Amino acid sequence: MTLRVVFADDNYLMREGVSALLAGADDIDLVGLAIDGDSLLQAVAEHRPDAVLTDIRMPPTHTVEGIHAAKRIRADFPEIGVVVLSQYIEDEYALELLEDGVAGLGYLLKERVAQVDELVRALQEVARGGSALDPLVIEELISRKLTDAGTPLLGLTDRERSVLQQMATGRSNAAIANVLYLSDRAVASTSDRSSRSSV
Repeated sequence: MTLRVVFADDNYLMREGVSALLAGADDIDLVGLAIDGDSLLQAVAEHRPDAVLTDIRMPPTHTVEGIHAAKRIRADFPEIGVVVLSQYIEDEYALELLEDGVAGLGYLLKERVAQVDELVRALQEVARGGSALDPLVIEELISRKLTDAGTPLLGLTDRERSVLQQMATGRSNAAIANVLYLSDRAVASTSDRSSRSSV
């Protein structure tokens, strides 16, 4: 099935480069482009895409316009998934984006854009109502959580933390087993302990 996507970025070179990458990807139909939050919301209302890819920083303030647009899109069109792109790991922005839940949302670093398969997978995942979080952002969020005294995450092994990170990207147990070179059974038991400790 072809995924209909709207992309927003105020930087001309980034917008053109990512547009070319998406246009060359199988099963992606780039139906609209936007340069700021307002034009993004207009494009979404007009095209009703399956997923949106947006920069986090856009005019007029170049701070969190992408997050505000993502929240508005998810509120007005809950069937549309949104992936927010950020130049840097900004855990406070990731937490702001995900504070009402992770369903249908993604947060990726811009360096992932060059990995077209990964970008397409993230768009497909949020369009299905799943989540797609950059592993480096997850590491930062876990590190932040670990600084809280008494957190159950302190008791996780390195392997359990790795499984938890993979779970947060929306991967299935089988996919996690493949990435981490573990058996499905090992991932299932580890994911049970990891998810209980993260609550």
